[in-house]
Amino acid sequence: MKKRFEEFIGQLKETHFSLCDFVDFPKVDKNVAAISIKLNQLNYLIGKPDIPAAVKLLWDENSKVFSVLNILIAVRDKDKKKCVDENGNLVLLSDYFKSPESVVEFLNATGLSNVFQSQQVTNLVDYVYGVEVGLDTNARKNRSGHIMERIVGELFHVNNLNFEREVPSKRFPDIVRALGTDEKRFDFVVHTPETTYLVEANFYSGGGSKPNETARSYTNIGPKINSVPGYEFIWITDGHGWHKAKNKLEEAFLHIPRIYNLTTIYDFIDSCKG
Repeated sequence: MKKRFEEFIGQLKETHFSLCDFVDFPKVDKNVAAISIKLNQLNYLIGKPDIPAAVKLLWDENSKVFSVLNILIAVRDKDKKKCVDENGNLVLLSDYFKSPESVVEFLNATGLSNVFQSQQVTNLVDYVYGVEVGLDTNARKNRSGHIMERIVGELFHVNNLNFEREVPSKRFPDIVRALGTDEKRFDFVVHTPETTYLVEANFYSGGGSKPNETARSYTNIGPKINSVPGYEFIWITDGHGWHKAKNKLEEAFLHIPRIYNLTTIYDFIDSCKG
């Protein structure tokens, strides 16, 4: 067991990202398109020497265009960001978009007035496209799990396994009884004539509490699932994050007979083919 575990640790990959995973350009396109009309109207402010006067004219024409100003400082509406105003009060960024005077205050305080007047930016649609690309890189961590699921799903597909994605535990009454109050949504369920495999797949490139929590959870539910005839729990995981959670992963090895990584996953696939 010790030798198998050390071999497993030695096989872990530093990353599972490919070039297509760095930026989700279709999402960037969609986000920019949703506000492009307002951004084009805000282009009116670029190069204007008198920003307050230009804001007032634009406000009278269409006050709603200022509702997208937050994205110019890389903040999304849904974030509901707050800041401290000049009087020391805590206010929402969106509060600055309720009058032409407060819009000017926002532009001056953030430095956007200088950006507009000096024409450092010539087109706000192009500018926001770059902002969206930058914000999307912050979402890479959240995409990590989905990338692992995509990789595993593609391997199952090309090897013609009979599988389903995102299957709730309530589909299997025997498993519900075994898990008790624990409810699960398995990343995959692989069906073979003899066994139904309930599969979880994840990748941890960094440390933190998440790998420890995952190992602890699977150490608990794995034996419960394996106690039910005809079912088996499979865990496919990888990433250098496990180097910092090595003890918990080693403990999981003692309780879960079938743990795979992206190197050994082919052993599981071959076993399913019979």
